[in-house]
Amino acid sequence: MTQAEMGALTHHGGRIDAAKALFPNAPAPWLDLSTGINPVAWTPPEGLAIDAGPLPDRGALARLEAVGAVHFGVAAEWVAAVPGSEMALRLLPMLGVAGPIVAVQPGYGTHGAVASARVDHAALERWQGQAGSLLLANPNNPDGVHRSPAHLAELAERQAAAGGWLILDEAFADAMPQPGFAGVERVIVLRSFGKFFGLAGVRLGFVIAEPDLLSRLRALLGDWPVSSHAIAWGSAAYADAGWIAATRIALAERAAALDAVLARHGLIAQGACPLFRMVETPDAPAIFARLAAAGILIRPFADAPERLRFGVPAEAAERARLDEALSHG
Repeated sequence: MTQAEMGALTHHGGRIDAAKALFPNAPAPWLDLSTGINPVAWTPPEGLAIDAGPLPDRGALARLEAVGAVHFGVAAEWVAAVPGSEMALRLLPMLGVAGPIVAVQPGYGTHGAVASARVDHAALERWQGQAGSLLLANPNNPDGVHRSPAHLAELAERQAAAGGWLILDEAFADAMPQPGFAGVERVIVLRSFGKFFGLAGVRLGFVIAEPDLLSRLRALLGDWPVSSHAIAWGSAAYADAGWIAATRIALAERAAALDAVLARHGLIAQGACPLFRMVETPDAPAIFARLAAAGILIRPFADAPERLRFGVPAEAAERARLDEALSHG
């Protein structure tokens, strides 16, 4: 494969269409392990009606944000719904946060698109703050590094003391047993609905920040930022405490089972996030091609060809299929 052909698969996960074109002889159905989306999605209860005819109800939107605020542990006026945390990332430069935006690397690809500079994760251990904005994910994508609330509080204090901001991308935080870090001045937190609840196509996320900043965000997005579908499903899902608790346990079990499969083939899984694992090996390009030829898509990285990210398989049969494909190397 040429670098241009691989580009479709290294920009974002989930590109089964591109994988089918590049590997037309791969067996179907494809097993997509290229994203960090929960493979066992939340299911709406019977009788949850959605009226897509009228414009989304503003009162229902406010109730969604209030339910989300309870889940995030912040006041409702600090929460604004957006059509996916990806859009919120791209709007950051328009919200009046201090510049330049410095993104921590390795990190999510869109971080680099909105930042004007990069800094390595190791620099955070001695970070003294800066007048601009520090952007990082927690847990981080793709390596799954998870920083404690105490460390985040220290970074936030140093940023504020320097006149800067801390921007946290907590797209995968719902899968973690610890609470996220939000409700702090000069800190912006982005949350994703689709990753943990397994419903990325709903296109729902949240920005948690000071009310003045959210006023600027609302002015950019207009009166109907998310759909009636997103409002109804999001409100019900965030209120489903039983499903949330059970899913966190199930994800941890699936991640441990994936770790065992990888270890049998000499691949050491990295990361604390139970939605995905990262592997570093000089054989990464060959492993990627071998799995793709077997109809299994994982996530390669153009800027780090030794890395691979594995999403967590949903069930034992999928793990067995991955185990079998890894054995043929």
